[in-house]
Amino acid sequence: MAIDIASTLELPTFTQILDFVGTFAFAISGIRLASAKHFDLFGAYVVGLTTAVGGGTMRDVMLGLTPFWMTNSFYLICSALALLWVLIFGKQLIRQEVTWFLFDTIGLALFTIVGIEKTLQCGLPWWTAIIMGTMTGAAGGMLRDVFINEVPLIFRKEIYALACVIGGAAYIICRHYGCDEIVTSCMCGGTVILIRCLAVKYKLSLPTLKGEEAAPQKQKKKERE
Repeated sequence: MAIDIASTLELPTFTQILDFVGTFAFAISGIRLASAKHFDLFGAYVVGLTTAVGGGTMRDVMLGLTPFWMTNSFYLICSALALLWVLIFGKQLIRQEVTWFLFDTIGLALFTIVGIEKTLQCGLPWWTAIIMGTMTGAAGGMLRDVFINEVPLIFRKEIYALACVIGGAAYIICRHYGCDEIVTSCMCGGTVILIRCLAVKYKLSLPTLKGEEAAPQKQKKKERE
């Protein structure tokens, strides 16, 4: 009896490929920062996994879906492979600050695309898709920063989540004008990456609020002076 290999082997879709690459990139960015904080192997793995699946988990919960990593062990395995990658190439990754930025930016762009596409597949409007895409891309990094005791990047002056919003808008515009899936995804991801790179290179940032400090904080500042 002949076996139809094509029917038994299901090739991954373009969205799944983006999801897997984004998972690996985000996991590396989380593990790299955890190693700089001298976390043990398990702690670094938890930080990397949280970075990779945190945003998507929040998205799926809000969409009323089972979180994606609970039905597919690949994400756990991919995060473990990212830990192995950092163990092997750890010195090069730690020394090169640009490497962390590269992996973080790639993960941000790819996860934004995945979040938008999954939301649209649920039949929700475009503005919800942009919000969910931004959450998918940025929330994992926010949880990572909390775990390593840093102020989350999305709350600092540096443009981060806003890049996801603009990239999401580019995705919706391309989709509206009938561009195919690959072109639409490339426009969205390219926009996110371009904005992040320009923001870091030229130190672009949003205006900050300058509220009045509370009385106890003022008193402490005077005492230090």
